[in-house]
Amino acid sequence: MALLQLSEPGETPDPHQQRFAVGIDLGTTNSLVATVRHSIPECLAGDGCGVILPSVVRYQRDGKTIVGQEALAAQAADPRNTIASVKRLMGRGLADTDAGMRARYDLVDTGGMVRINTVAGPRTPVEVSSEILRVLRERAEATLGDELVGAVITVPAYFDDAQRQATKDAARVAGLNVLRLLNEPTAAAIAYGLDEAAEGIYAVYDLGGGTFDFSILRLSRGVFEVMATSGDSSLGGDDFDEALADWMHRQASGVDLDCSKSRALLVEARRVKEALTTHPEVIARVPVAADGLRELKVGLADFQQLTRELVERTLLPVRKALRDAALKVDEIQAVVMVGGATRMPHVRTAVAQLFGREPFTEIDPEKVVAIGAAIQANVLAGNRRPGEDWLLLDVIPLSLGLEMMGGLTEKIIPRNSTIPVAKAQEFTTYKDGQTAMAIHVLQGERELVQDCRSLARFELRGIPPMPAGGARIRVTFQVDADGLLSVSAREQTTGVESNVTVKPSYGLSDDEIAGMLKSGFEHASEDMQARALREQQVEAERLLEATRQALNEDAALLEADELLLVESAMSRLQQLATGTDHLAIKTGIDALSAQTGELAARRMDKAIRQALTGSRVDNLPI
Repeated sequence: MALLQLSEPGETPDPHQQRFAVGIDLGTTNSLVATVRHSIPECLAGDGCGVILPSVVRYQRDGKTIVGQEALAAQAADPRNTIASVKRLMGRGLADTDAGMRARYDLVDTGGMVRINTVAGPRTPVEVSSEILRVLRERAEATLGDELVGAVITVPAYFDDAQRQATKDAARVAGLNVLRLLNEPTAAAIAYGLDEAAEGIYAVYDLGGGTFDFSILRLSRGVFEVMATSGDSSLGGDDFDEALADWMHRQASGVDLDCSKSRALLVEARRVKEALTTHPEVIARVPVAADGLRELKVGLADFQQLTRELVERTLLPVRKALRDAALKVDEIQAVVMVGGATRMPHVRTAVAQLFGREPFTEIDPEKVVAIGAAIQANVLAGNRRPGEDWLLLDVIPLSLGLEMMGGLTEKIIPRNSTIPVAKAQEFTTYKDGQTAMAIHVLQGERELVQDCRSLARFELRGIPPMPAGGARIRVTFQVDADGLLSVSAREQTTGVESNVTVKPSYGLSDDEIAGMLKSGFEHASEDMQARALREQQVEAERLLEATRQALNEDAALLEADELLLVESAMSRLQQLATGTDHLAIKTGIDALSAQTGELAARRMDKAIRQALTGSRVDNLPI
């Protein structure tokens, strides 16, 4: 007779009953998959290779697809069909790709996300990424000997809706159930926070192959709260490679390298960059002709000098995040280094100098994100251990809001709000008898619609006709744990409702996200002036329209001299509303309101008399 092993509630379940889930770091340069086994997180190695899988996919004429190290080795020989750094194309249109990517591949504009022409046919970045994810899934299933419940996949903190949705689509194509998208800096904090039982305020400096993220987190009694996040979505290790490749080409040939950089030269630049991490000098073999090579001595000092500005660019978002979190440098308990590019000595030196202490590098910077994702995946799969009680609070990087009358932006969810989050705000109608409302959803930090990014538009119809300002429309924003947005609008008296799930509008430029925050700060003063002016102009237009309507109906209630004063105030306000002095417009509004006060009172008396005509006193409602 077979015996069953039973466990009481709260006891550790039978390990054979564990639900397997993985964390995946889908990187620009390299990707990894990790899991938790026997309560220990570990990265999983492939058959006959290490844990790191190069994020490179090669398409062949015979229909065969090669992923990883073998594809990486072929990129110089077959550059057009060997796709590297595809993460930089996720959720992007052709106009948003940089010159290097356009020269490197045969990209096709489809009006949406860009496609890449290969000998196997056109491929989207989603399809290319799915090949990498498929290999990682198969690696995990082979190692664990079972199917996966799901995966937590990490993304840069500054990935927008389109990039996040593209990542989820790639996982779905690869046969993965996405338990959650997790910001890369947050994953790194989980790895350090749980392993080291840390508490306090930590910073995560994440310089990967294609993006840079910086986050500040507060760790306290198992709660991971992101206080602020910042970054540069178009800066990463690839930019260091290109800078070095350009310099080596100039040194070897005496001319600048144009945008059609050879893949062979970029491959060599990456090798030299990595070698300089541990050597003061490296001999580079620079291709200068179809079949020619020239040897060139590259010193660490040379490399550090030509990439100094790139390192300084990473420190600007660092300082901005500190301002957002209202923190001083000495309040940061420790800085965690994440991403392969943080192996460069001058990067670590710059971070150490800024914070006045050596950064944390105890966990391999290339593995730490995957390990943190695996810990989160293990919990979401239901494998929480006794006493393992922690909460993850992430944030959104950019504010979300609506367009108001006059082209103004009303922020509903401010940036750095903890997610998941739901916030609602009530609005009303602008005109009498208005039965529909157009709702325009926006993302950005500026005060005017024209300076923000449009996310979605939808309409709420069926509003009962009422006087202007009578309807009550409640608009609710919901951002889920993956950072994806849905918006609904409901008219409170009738219950009529409309909603939209914001779909990815592929085509946001690489630097636009980081630029939105920078632009918001640079133009804060003029934006507030523009908003104040537009608000007063809208109020002036509303008051003028209401006064015209009142005069059309009841001008006879005023004496001739009174009517003249009202018309004079209207003319004056109309003239002021075309100017740029919001204080003067406010004065004009107050003057017209004062002149129309008597008209409003007489109209009220008239309405009451009409309502009471023919009624008995004892029939009046009490």
